[in-house]
Amino acid sequence: MHLWAVQTNFTTIDWCIVIAYLAGTVVIGVYANRFIHDMADYIVAGRSLNSFISVATMLGSEIGLVTVMYTAQKGFTGGFAALHIGLAAGLMCLFVGLTGFIVVPLRRTGVMTIPEYYGQRFGKGVRVFGGVLLAVAGILNMGVFLKAGAIFVTTLTGMESTWAVNAVMTSLIALVLAYTILGGMVSVVITDYIQFVVLSFGLLLACGIALTKVGWGDIVLAVETVQGSAGFNPLTVDEAGNTNFGPAYIVWMFFSFGLVSCAVWPTAVMRACAARDEQVVKRLYVWSSIGFMTRFFLPQFLGICALAYLWKQGPSDFFPNPNELTDDVSVTLKAMPTLLSQILPVGVIGLIGAAMLAAFMSTHDSYLLCWAAVIVEDVIQPLCKDGLSVRRRLLLARIFIFLIGVFLLAWSLFYPMKSDMLDYLAVSGAIYFTGAFAVLVLGLYWRRASRVGAYLAMFSGSLSLLGLGPVKEQLGHSFSEAEVGLLTTSSALILMVVGSLAFPQRPDVSTAKEKP
Repeated sequence: MHLWAVQTNFTTIDWCIVIAYLAGTVVIGVYANRFIHDMADYIVAGRSLNSFISVATMLGSEIGLVTVMYTAQKGFTGGFAALHIGLAAGLMCLFVGLTGFIVVPLRRTGVMTIPEYYGQRFGKGVRVFGGVLLAVAGILNMGVFLKAGAIFVTTLTGMESTWAVNAVMTSLIALVLAYTILGGMVSVVITDYIQFVVLSFGLLLACGIALTKVGWGDIVLAVETVQGSAGFNPLTVDEAGNTNFGPAYIVWMFFSFGLVSCAVWPTAVMRACAARDEQVVKRLYVWSSIGFMTRFFLPQFLGICALAYLWKQGPSDFFPNPNELTDDVSVTLKAMPTLLSQILPVGVIGLIGAAMLAAFMSTHDSYLLCWAAVIVEDVIQPLCKDGLSVRRRLLLARIFIFLIGVFLLAWSLFYPMKSDMLDYLAVSGAIYFTGAFAVLVLGLYWRRASRVGAYLAMFSGSLSLLGLGPVKEQLGHSFSEAEVGLLTTSSALILMVVGSLAFPQRPDVSTAKEKP
């Protein structure tokens, strides 16, 4: 297949814009390496972030290309009804900012990672088990990030071949590994700040151009024709009893992409741990609530625009039959970049491409650093009798960043997607966060929470595997991803309480701060 088989406005000028930006990020990583002296510098930037920088790096990390891709896909397949996800994210982040729920008492403990808190509260064994579970779930959660990034790049630029997708995935992960390994959290903070600015303007510009090109009337007409009332109301149920979302899904979104994504998910919590003090933590979440909402609204709007634009084009891979969307998730994932590739002018499309790649890298650097830090600080370090020197811990962190990157490339090549990417991310992340939510909330706010209860809660997270597409096919059950997630969360809370009451905390478990 010819490499440039797809229609696109992407030109040599746009390639130059993208390449210049990517080269600059590598320079930043090399420069940031001079500020790394110990693990606190490498993981939480020396706990020196003020309010403005904290907000920028939080949003720069959370508004990743994978976020843009899966939220745009949800807008394409769900219409305006999908906007409830962004509303859930914004409201729950605001709630955390106003109350300090979870994050303020966690910051007060002085920990660098969530499993480190497990060790303080419940002992070394819980810390190690929690660290292993977190790393496994987090790395699996990242497994589709590379594929999403590669699909965006190849669709935007017109490179339509399996070879091109694989080559882009390899190039992107190599670039991210280079500056993350060198600079740690310092390079992450610097690049996230730049990427936050570039991406914010890029998304707003893309939405404005899309609205102008497609037209509001045609957007509403397309959603009404293709989706019916379900495209506007997430609670709509058709005559067969089917719905795009439904009550269980909405509750699951308020919990998973609302509360968990800002207060329990480690890459967000790391920003709270890196903040200068508790007041900065609260301001961080209050202001970030706007970004947590718009990071869904803007890409979802682009997905809705893509629905209208491609519907007007007539029969295609996206609409194999008139007014009927394809159910192929690999095709619906291409809708948004296809729209951008055909409506953005030369120069602008390069700027948008650079902004999206910036988003891709800001997510990957934060996640790679987070999972490597958990493995070193919460699994290996506690198991070493005499501990490890700072030099060895930094070396191990960099080695694991590289190994995780290699695994992500392999997983992206071979894992078969069976559901929308947003739903895969919620299910895979639930392996960790359903149990972690119970352990954090009850551990922080209930004196009687015990070690046995913590083990039971975290172990129950494995129930969320029942929501993965391939597992559902093998077992043949009819529970939705949302229903499995809510069941798993309820099980974790119940088991935490029952286990704590039946097996109270033993006196040999110290609540004193562990040695770093």
